Amino acid sequence: MKISRSATVPAPEAISGKITVAHQYFRILKDLVDQLPYSTIDEIVEELLHRYEEGRTIFLFGNGGSAALASHLACDLGKGTAADGNNQSRLRVIALTDNIPLITAWANDSSYESIFAEQLRNLVSPGDVAFAISGSGNSPNVLAGLKFARSAGATTIGLTGFKGGMMKTLCDYCVVVPSDNMQIIEDFHLSVSHAVFTVIRQRICDTARPRMLAQSTASD
Repeated sequence: MKISRSATVPAPEAISGKITVAHQYFRILKDLVDQLPYSTIDEIVEELLHRYEEGRTIFLFGNGGSAALASHLACDLGKGTAADGNNQSRLRVIALTDNIPLITAWANDSSYESIFAEQLRNLVSPGDVAFAISGSGNSPNVLAGLKFARSAGATTIGLTGFKGGMMKTLCDYCVVVPSDNMQIIEDFHLSVSHAVFTVIRQRICDTARPRMLAQSTASD
């Protein structure tokens, strides 16, 4: 059985108060930067790199702003890690939020709760990664997707907020943004996603360049 690794810390008192001027909002962001679970974020990077090296697929999903981020991160990881456009192995990544006809078909004919789990039933294999994004950590369709992914032998990763919700217990790696403000949570979900992408891109590029140089030298 997989061991769930998650990290959260108490939220600062400021996040419970009203935000009446812009400076308060940005002060909250500043205060939370030092409280993010950086070791868990680094573990996620290592896990994704490991799965990349194995040729596994990463499946991203979420609702609303989290759906937009799933598509955004899939674009970053899929295109942005293709080092200099060369022919090294590509990172396999799919956003389950992108097939609108399929999502609406499952929602209409079955239930909205099943829109991610049913897609994963068609696609996921043992060793793949289900990467879920949910501000509350309690979205039923996200939880259903994670449950199916675990049953299929996939690694489960989550980005969430508040106290982690039910998602936290379903994830092997879970980053909990310690805030009860959804906009703050979403800001940090984007930042965490960009940090993960940036480190992965650098690591892939660092590996690809010596290989490309060796191939170029061999062909001279």
